[in-house]
This record gives sequence, structure tokens and C-alpha cells, in this order.
Amino acid sequence: MNHRLVALSVASLALLAPLTVPAQGLRPSSATVGAGVLAPARVPAATGLAADYIVAVVNSEPITNNEVRAALQRVLQQLAQQGNPQVDSKTLVRQVLERLINEKAQLQLARESGIAADEAAIDQAEQNIARQNQLTVAELRRRLTQEGGVPGQFRNQLRDQILLTRLREREVEPRARVSELEIDQFLREQQSSTPAVQQINLAQVLVSVPDTATPVQVTALQARAQRALARARAGEDFVTLVREFSDASDKASLANGGELGLRTADRYPPLFLEATHNLAVGEISALVRSGAGFHILKVLEKKSAALPAMTVTQSRARHILLRVSPQLTESAARDKLNEFKKRVAAGQADFAALARDHSQDGSAAQGGDLGWANPGMFVPEFEAVMNSLTPGQISEPLVSRFGVHLIQLMERRQATLSPQEQREAVRAMLHEKKLDEAYISWAQDVRGRAYVELREPPQ
Repeated sequence: MNHRLVALSVASLALLAPLTVPAQGLRPSSATVGAGVLAPARVPAATGLAADYIVAVVNSEPITNNEVRAALQRVLQQLAQQGNPQVDSKTLVRQVLERLINEKAQLQLARESGIAADEAAIDQAEQNIARQNQLTVAELRRRLTQEGGVPGQFRNQLRDQILLTRLREREVEPRARVSELEIDQFLREQQSSTPAVQQINLAQVLVSVPDTATPVQVTALQARAQRALARARAGEDFVTLVREFSDASDKASLANGGELGLRTADRYPPLFLEATHNLAVGEISALVRSGAGFHILKVLEKKSAALPAMTVTQSRARHILLRVSPQLTESAARDKLNEFKKRVAAGQADFAALARDHSQDGSAAQGGDLGWANPGMFVPEFEAVMNSLTPGQISEPLVSRFGVHLIQLMERRQATLSPQEQREAVRAMLHEKKLDEAYISWAQDVRGRAYVELREPPQ
């Protein structure tokens, strides 16, 4: 069992939306605060930043140097886990401080608005996090202490995240509602014609023509460009042609094989758009004449706004769920499920019969059968394991916030979304877009109304 605690950013914890619990009990509950642990900060002594002092005041509340260091360490841990340890430290410190200022202002607003988090909610959040890290609460607190954290401080962090989540649900969610008219309009726009290209990446060979060029010189330069075009259309390496023929003054472009970069259509000259409008990725344009000279354009990439996937991969699985209780520890539940798995593998028992006899879930009567499920129907920890299985394969015992599961994947299929399912997919996509936009606008407004004083470190 991997007991390493999962670091999770304050921002991602606080932005989780409320979720509902279905009868089969595999989707997230509204009591869930996060899917990981805010790792306690451990800053190397070599940084030379041991002294604590106030770096900012938000309204009347200070933000200290140690708070910034702790938050910075969490971010660095996350970047390292994502394989991206190379960051600009000064920029990152500024971003971390700005995030703390935003959170401080939002927490003050939450308290002023009467939003609170009682001990029961914090207990539930702590239990959820311990369970998802496959630990008991006592083990979670012990591990936090071993890694230099203070359980009391961790509970305060959870309290803050609950407050932020409830505030953002109240303030931001109503601004992100999607109407049926908006869905209809989106579908009409997508179905009326081929979706317009939103972003394009082109590469070019430029044979420049000086302003003072004579007609004879222009003809010679055009012939040179035509030779390059013929070789490009014959399949010769475009990067090689750029190095041989291109007169582009942009050295970065030359070093990148003439690549101009992925950008929106309005950031390209109209001549370039006209020349490449009907070209597929990888195709070469005709010769384009501009004030700068003769251009040969290759389409490297096109990105379009499109409908959500019309088909999805559905999975049909069954499971046995044992709920952890004083009478059944997590370890005992694992042992029991491992024994079930061995019996099924040896042909001594049937998975469905074991589910009917032992599973503590609403699906027990159906032999643990969960039916056909679209992506996103189950909580992430359950779905990730299910998606890793091949048909007929049985998982290792899995701990989720609901207990310990044994999963067997029965089959998979590609399913076409019904018109109603397509509408719901569009609704979800538009909602996420509006939610992001609404949160940014709201957070900027809260930040703008706060009195913020930045302070220099003591000399």
C-alpha cells in the first residue's frame, strides 16, 4: 500500500463543486472537500528565509513570510510530482502571494456573510481525505506529524477550504447557469456549417523582395521561390527548405523551421488565411505575394471549436463493496476481498453470487452489476481502477470514500450519445466555460474591494 500523502493545491480544493450521491453510492458526496492531502510545508534551511515577518496586510489581517513559504513549498511539491520542477522562483513567489491575498479577502467575505464550517463538517472532510489516502484518521494525523505538519493547522486549512467552497458555490455558481436557448444556439452554430478554425499554426519560407528591386530582380526572386515551392510539394523536408531559401528576419522563426506559432486567425495576415483556408494539415499553399516578398506556407496545425464527442466509451462493471466499521476494519475488508478474488480465480466461487451474499451496496441484488456507465459517472478513484481493467479482469481491493471495493470489468462498448445526452454534454461544456469566466471576474472584484498593503522585508 502506498501511504505517501497526495499534495493538493488550495485553489483546487476550494473550487470543487457540490456533487450528489446516487443510490448505488459510487459518486462523490457533498461532504467531500478534496481528493488529497495538503502536504505540510517543509522548507529547506538552506533558503536562508527562517525569519518571520509580515509581507502583506489584507484589510486588517496580515500574511506572513512563513505563510508564503508554506504555500510555496506546496506548489513546488505539486510541480515536482507533475515532472515540471523548472520554474522562475521570483514569478512563482509573486503568484503564490497574490493567491494568498485573494484567499484572505474571500475568507473575510465568507465570515462577514455568515458562512461557517462546524466541527462535524471538518471531521467528515478529514475522514474523506484519510480514506482516499488509504489511512485511518489517526494514521493520517501521525503521518502529518512525521512530515513536519501540525494536525490542528491541517484542520484549520480544511475549515478555510470549506468556507471558500461554500462562498464560491453561493456567489459564482448562479452566474454560470446555462439556458436552453444557449444550448440551442451553440448546436445551431456547430451544425450550420463546418466549424470555423479558431487557431492555426503555419510555417513559412519567405523569399524577400527589396523595395528597390527592379522588375528583372523580382522575376529572379520569384523563380527562386517557385523552385522552393516545387521542392516542398515534392515532399522535401520543409525545415531544410527554410534554412536554404528563407530570408525571414525573425531568427527564432528560422531556428524553428519557419514555424510562426499557434495563434488565432485574426493574428495572421488576411493573405495567409486566404491561401491556407482550404488546406488540410501538412499541405502547402500556392505562392503568396506580399509587400515583403514571396511566401510559401505549410499548415502545421488547425484547432476548431467542435461539438462534444458524439460517441463515448461505456463500461459495464460489477463490484463488491464492504463498508469499514468498528466491526470491520479496512485491513480486514481488504483481506476478505482478496480471499474472494482468489476463490473466483480458482473457479471455486462466482463473482455475482459473492456480491449478492456479501456486498453492502444497492447493486448487491443484481450481483453487483452497475450497468452501462458513461465516463465521469463514478468517483475518480473507482473509475481510474475500472478503466485500467480488461474485460473479465478483477481488480485489487480498492479503497474509496465509501468503503473497500472489488471490481470486475464485464465489457466495454462504443455508444452514440442520444440527442438529449448531447444536449447535456453541451450544457456541461458551456457551464464549465461560464464558471471559469465568472470565477475570474468575481475574484477580481473581491480583490479590488479589499485594502491591500504590501510590505518590504525588514533590513
